[in-house]
Amino acid sequence: MNVTCYGATREVTGSMHLLDSGTDRIIFDCGLFQGRRKESAEKNRVLPINPHLITNIVLSHAHIDHSGRIPMVANQDFHGQVYCTRPTADACEYLLKDSARIQESDASYLNYKTVRSSLSKMKSTVTGKKLSGNEQEEIRAMLKKSRRVINTEVINELIDKYHLAGVIPLYTIEAAEQALTHFRGQPYRYPVTIGQEMTCTFYDAGHIMGSAISIVKVKKAGKTFTVGYTGDLGRFGSAILRNPTTEFEEADRHVDLLIMESTYGDRLHESVVDMGPMLKKVINDTYNRGGTLLIPAFAFGRTQELIYRLHELYDSGEVPRIPVHVDSPLATRLTRVYGEHPEAYDTETVETFLADGDNPFSFKQIDFVKSVEASMALNREQNPHIVISASGMCEGGRILHHLRHKIHDKKNTILVVGFMAAHTLGRRILDLGTQWAREEHKNNAPLVKILGKEYPLKAEVVRLGGFSAHGDRSELLRFVKTSNLHIKRIAVVHGEEKQSKAFAELLGREGFSAFVPQAGETIRV
Repeated sequence: MNVTCYGATREVTGSMHLLDSGTDRIIFDCGLFQGRRKESAEKNRVLPINPHLITNIVLSHAHIDHSGRIPMVANQDFHGQVYCTRPTADACEYLLKDSARIQESDASYLNYKTVRSSLSKMKSTVTGKKLSGNEQEEIRAMLKKSRRVINTEVINELIDKYHLAGVIPLYTIEAAEQALTHFRGQPYRYPVTIGQEMTCTFYDAGHIMGSAISIVKVKKAGKTFTVGYTGDLGRFGSAILRNPTTEFEEADRHVDLLIMESTYGDRLHESVVDMGPMLKKVINDTYNRGGTLLIPAFAFGRTQELIYRLHELYDSGEVPRIPVHVDSPLATRLTRVYGEHPEAYDTETVETFLADGDNPFSFKQIDFVKSVEASMALNREQNPHIVISASGMCEGGRILHHLRHKIHDKKNTILVVGFMAAHTLGRRILDLGTQWAREEHKNNAPLVKILGKEYPLKAEVVRLGGFSAHGDRSELLRFVKTSNLHIKRIAVVHGEEKQSKAFAELLGREGFSAFVPQAGETIRV
């Protein structure tokens, strides 16, 4: 029996690991790579295993870097099921269709730019002179139904007519909807059969709602082998959700191989209990400058935790009750998923809000932005306010428009509350903003390119690591040391190479047999 690590190995995104029992082939996660557009597109388009050969998929949680390639598999002769928890299945109902919409929208825009550029060159070649502004506008008008709506049909016809290199989306909304028919939501701690003589039991991972540690047991030749997969592990003592499981059923405690994340394998976060005062300080400082607080946040998990924390601060009167705008249609829908699964809440959330019949994710000052027009109007708002918007790594979505309107003004604050992968816009903003602050703003403000245009990064950049949904080095170590699992070997994955190696070395010093596999490496269980 073998495990092959195909994605999120010495890197963070694109999680995918194959468990091959000789009889069945089970995929742990099937995520999208995120980062540089060209590099990510090349990685995402190539599936390392023929979907027809996959028996079933075990999905740890709904984040796109773990679930985002499932529609590609499901639409290529895959006849299995996607096993996950019930909240994960509910969240994927929104997340996968939103991912498909982004794929279609990005392809449409890139094709528009290709055709517009090609037509301009053709016309210039014919006339022998550069096109005037009116001529350029005529071409643009031909390719659009309205100011904001691209005429996809016309563009596709022109791509075919002139044999241009068009971009095809990874998958469509229709493909995502078809993929969702394969999902089978399961409760925690309830074994489900996923292959011949093979079961999977989910335990709470505490990362986001529905996140799971998967324990897979396989019987072969009279022996039982156990493979554990942590997915992404959450923090201990964080808001809303229960801690990562450390008490496992007796039948699941002896693990031959644990595939374990290491996103923050060499870093420590601020304490969870310090988040209230630190967030309070950021809000008050920004308000006193008359500025806007921009918070890029993942639509599922981080946004809901921020809403929860802001609700607490507003109820206690520790911050000015300025408007809070959640500008992400997806986050709005996913907040409903949080509201529909109170069985996943921790004791603190139940006692603080539910005991009084209060909704943790709604208060007087919060506004869930419903339309594009309302979002655009918010860009022009000058009075102090808070905007929570996707995407979490600033790689797309409405946050880009808020950034380009606010990033150049020193009275504003950009609050980083989650992991920013290498080569993302969010990482560049964090690194450049931190460096400029270290230089005490003595040099010119660094420039950041957003939607093809450069802007000076004058807004204050603040990072609150305590909001991370990933456990840090000490919490990851706490999981393996305090759980009642007996682990033979640990494959350290889902971390940039430096983080993974550092955490594997730490595990070694603590007496565990740990190693960092290479991408594509096969491990014998």
